[in-house]
Amino acid sequence: MTVIRDLGEITKPLINPVLTIGNFDGVHRGHLALFDKVKSLANNIQGQSVVMTFEPHPIKIVKPGNGPPLITPVEQKLKLIDAAGIDVILCLPFNKEFAAISAHDFVQELLVNKIGVKEIVVGYDYSFGSGRQGNIDFLRKMGDDLGYKVHVVEPVHLNSTLVSSTSIRNLVQEGNLSEAKRLLGRDYQITGIVKTGMGRGGKMLGFPTANLIAVDELIPRKGVYAVKAYVNDKEYNGVCNIGVNPTFGGTALSIETYILNFSRNIVGERFTIKFISHLRDEITFKSKEELAQQIEIDVAMAREILELNEQ
Repeated sequence: MTVIRDLGEITKPLINPVLTIGNFDGVHRGHLALFDKVKSLANNIQGQSVVMTFEPHPIKIVKPGNGPPLITPVEQKLKLIDAAGIDVILCLPFNKEFAAISAHDFVQELLVNKIGVKEIVVGYDYSFGSGRQGNIDFLRKMGDDLGYKVHVVEPVHLNSTLVSSTSIRNLVQEGNLSEAKRLLGRDYQITGIVKTGMGRGGKMLGFPTANLIAVDELIPRKGVYAVKAYVNDKEYNGVCNIGVNPTFGGTALSIETYILNFSRNIVGERFTIKFISHLRDEITFKSKEELAQQIEIDVAMAREILELNEQ
């Protein structure tokens, strides 16, 4: 994977670059349609397929504190773009100075003079530049003057549902992971570092859990889920509870995963959870014994779902 994080690293134009530009939060099926078009056009002119994206998400600079939770942290996003078969990723720092670049200068100085773009692929609603003054018509007009082509990819629908980051974000927050998977093209996941928990899972309930400090911003709604857990890239089945532990009077949100057939202490290690199915909502139990009985049922349900998922 070739990742360029500063345009200063480009000392000469890329090889017949075909470029698409966007935030690509989620790297969903709609984004993959753009990437496929980029790769096809690049192949036609023996050029490089190029994706330009930004870090942080521009809305965090333009409207600080008002942006939606991101579906994919930047490192996961880069891995997904790479997995899509893109040759070069431009992951550029977005700040107030970058936001102030006019649409004209963005095209002339960055896309043409610096990158040497030959063809550009954009989504149907693309806009850019300071104050979003640039649009597809503007891009095409400058292309006529500067010698690059513009291609527009229409929105992607699956059974009348528009594939969009907003739709996916809403589905994850609702706990509808199966529908989110359909739009993403993969299971939704979160990653983080395992921390020391309250010790209730193993000592009191008989189900020791890995307690996650997530780097992700978008967390599914409170409830219990059948999950795939990844430790050192090895896959395990598991049950994840997202909630506040109301049976014990908790108030702080926690993400706890019981990993089936696993006993090693992984505090401090990196941990990834892929959400396969929502089992039930979080509820308050009358006693820890009643909770332990329900967890046994949850584990049995998860085991059955996950084994079916593997077939």
